[in-house]
Amino acid sequence: MAVDEATLEVVRAAMRQKTPKVPGAFDKVHKEECTFSFDTPLSPGGLYVNLFTWQSYGEEYVLLDHQRTGNRLYLHQQWHKVPLPEDEKAGLDAKPEKLAIGGDGGFQVDADKFAIEKTHSLVVLPEFLRVPLPCADLPEVVNQAINGVMESAGASAADQAAQWEEERKVSRYAENLPQLDAGLGKWGREIPSDPAIWSCDETGVKENLWLNLSTGFIGSGRQNWDGSGGNGAAMRHFEATGCKYPLVVKLGTITPNGADVYSYANDENDMVEDPYLKTEKTMAELQIDLNMSFEFDKMTESGATLEPLTGPGYVGLKNLGNSCYMNSVLQVLWTLPSVQKRYAGNADALFQSAPADPNADVPTQMAKVGVALTEGRTGAPTASPMDIQSNGNAADAAPAPKEDTNSVRPQSFKAIVGKGHLEFQSNRQQDAVEYFQHLLDVLSRAERSAGERLGPAAGQPTAAAFGFQVEDRVQCSETGRVSYRRTPQNVMALDIDPEAATNKEELEEYKEQTAKRAKLKEEDASAYIQATTLPDGGDETAPAVTAITKDAKDEPVLPRVPFASCIERWGATEEMDDYLSAALGRRTRGLKHSRFATFPPFLMVQLKRYYVGKDWTPKKLEVLVDVPDSLNLEHLRGNGPQPGEELQPEGGPEPASSAHAAPAALQPDPEIVAALTNMGFSENGSKRAAVATQNGGTEASMEWVLAHMEDPDFNDPLPAPAAPGPAAAASSSTKAADPVFLAMLTGMGFTNQQAEAALKACDGSLERAADWLFSRGDTLDTDVAAVLNPTVAPATSVAGTPGDAAAKFDDGPGTYTLVGFISHMGSNTACGHYVCHIRKGGRWVIYNDEKVAVSAKPPKDLGYLYLFKRDDVAM
Repeated sequence: MAVDEATLEVVRAAMRQKTPKVPGAFDKVHKEECTFSFDTPLSPGGLYVNLFTWQSYGEEYVLLDHQRTGNRLYLHQQWHKVPLPEDEKAGLDAKPEKLAIGGDGGFQVDADKFAIEKTHSLVVLPEFLRVPLPCADLPEVVNQAINGVMESAGASAADQAAQWEEERKVSRYAENLPQLDAGLGKWGREIPSDPAIWSCDETGVKENLWLNLSTGFIGSGRQNWDGSGGNGAAMRHFEATGCKYPLVVKLGTITPNGADVYSYANDENDMVEDPYLKTEKTMAELQIDLNMSFEFDKMTESGATLEPLTGPGYVGLKNLGNSCYMNSVLQVLWTLPSVQKRYAGNADALFQSAPADPNADVPTQMAKVGVALTEGRTGAPTASPMDIQSNGNAADAAPAPKEDTNSVRPQSFKAIVGKGHLEFQSNRQQDAVEYFQHLLDVLSRAERSAGERLGPAAGQPTAAAFGFQVEDRVQCSETGRVSYRRTPQNVMALDIDPEAATNKEELEEYKEQTAKRAKLKEEDASAYIQATTLPDGGDETAPAVTAITKDAKDEPVLPRVPFASCIERWGATEEMDDYLSAALGRRTRGLKHSRFATFPPFLMVQLKRYYVGKDWTPKKLEVLVDVPDSLNLEHLRGNGPQPGEELQPEGGPEPASSAHAAPAALQPDPEIVAALTNMGFSENGSKRAAVATQNGGTEASMEWVLAHMEDPDFNDPLPAPAAPGPAAAASSSTKAADPVFLAMLTGMGFTNQQAEAALKACDGSLERAADWLFSRGDTLDTDVAAVLNPTVAPATSVAGTPGDAAAKFDDGPGTYTLVGFISHMGSNTACGHYVCHIRKGGRWVIYNDEKVAVSAKPPKDLGYLYLFKRDDVAM
């Protein structure tokens, strides 16, 4: 299309201000969705792509982007839906031939029965001068930039896989794989059943761990191109053993159906299948499979006619492929008024102050999601020609709310929050509890860096709404002296005791019926079932068999455990057989119990339904827990040292005599070190534990390990026996911090004093200093003061609560009301599906990804993660 000279001159003038950039094959082009909203080319105002930054903006935000960047040239995309021909519709209705999402023969989850009619224009801002495309008269560089954007696959193609089917070849080494047996287990060692204590045998790291199926060595995976992943210990072990044992399995992935297995062999060097690794399903696991349909139906309320909801507060989140864990956590998190105020209420200011790449900014993307959820701004298109054709006119085309118009696709948010995390950046299913805690960490870092961008009324960080302190009291059985320690937490994790079930008689009856059905099946149940169809009197066994087959269709009977028993179990007194009494200077028995030092505004409670069995495969407790709407925890409030109590002396036992010369440095007990390393801990960490507990035994050393495994120097060699002289000490304490490292840490949002303290505490290591700062949370200022002024004693008699750390926790009455819960259906948290239920407007609402509806019967007894609101907190 030809354009006049005056228009071309405006375009040339805009070019002189900002020359358009032509994207290359590996450049990210954000052309599918607005950076600040969920507007798309299908939205009423279309989508404007900045030809300089390749970022897109809806009609509401394109002028803001023009003001921020100074760019004037934009590609405008305006799309409309048109009906597909009938023969093409029929192809979409074909039944899938294989279990795959996307691709030929798989589930076409995104396949809509319409085509897209597209129009494109070059738009010059701020006058909104429009040039229809294609236009050969435009300057060559402009046309090249436009063509480059239109031909790009788009940024989302780099963030997600369009097809999820994965084919793995059976390893040629699996059938005759050698397995070394030292009498300690299948892989030459006893693998701890608790994932919390798994660690790399070489380095002690605790993430991305792979077990060698021949030697039993646990090593960290290989490092990715971006530095994430692992340190390559598993690969080094393979090479050190002569490359004879190539197969490794990722810990935490082993199920009765298989596992994630990798082959280091040069002729494979890929994910493979090991058919000999699959474990045989037990009767209990088979029963769980039978219960799955019951669980799924109850949690998703399938079969019930639910009233759909739409609009502000009732917007769904589309599943991006195993992202239901994220969707459920976000829906629950956005019920907090403080989160709504900080992000959605402050969205305009956050967008205006966003960095050059808003897609990589957590506060920006958080605000974007929040505006959609709380204000209902989904960027949904207006009535399409297809709707108008089917409804008669445009006025009638807006009737029933559709899931695709009342939900948004949080792709950018998922990418930025999961960036750098081995699991959360993947498309695999995840544990909602772990994601909740990870998200709080990400928000804490972002909020610290954002500073004044969040506004003066931002208040406490998001994580503070959930943070609380647990007070552990331990009493020495011999001296009666007590010690107190406070630790910060953000989830109350409750164990479930199936033995506390209140329906044991019903359970026994159900087990008998299940056993009868199993026996009938073994003895050719078809013959018995056929007998039930005979006339009365034809077979005297018929009535009994009829009862059994009928029961098989009923709901399964599960243990029903009172929630109160879980609470009591959390606060119960626990015996410690290996307590180090500072008063005695040796180990003895102790009695320990936990209490709340503070009650948070919002209490997140986890029912620990999932655990790792003795064969270290993930398992699930199939139980019903009657969770109440109201909760009173005041009887679990801790009040610190009481009148008449005698506290343990601080600093541990004193030497027997200070007059004698210092004894030789304590050497770690080899037996203790061997026991700990067999459990998967590093050798250096095991030695430190033995020395720290004065070789007080394996159990005591294990307790020390669990308390100190996150210490920066945990895996470092033991220091030399001789203490440094005064000159050396002075030199160490006065060593100036690297100014480059200081600048990098302050650039993360920390003060200069905090950065100096972190570098001092971590011997100048930038990486360790960053971890030290981010791991401190609400105790950061106190810990900084302790590092910079080590001679000043903390102003408290309670260990673990330095300075005024407790005052930073929002405390109130221990009475709560249930406002939401997340349920998970599946045999373990690495598979299955999540949904959440939230109490809004006096009723329960179910959020099942993009589906939002009034809940008919919320399954509160099957929840996994529960959100309670403190009664003095307004909603």
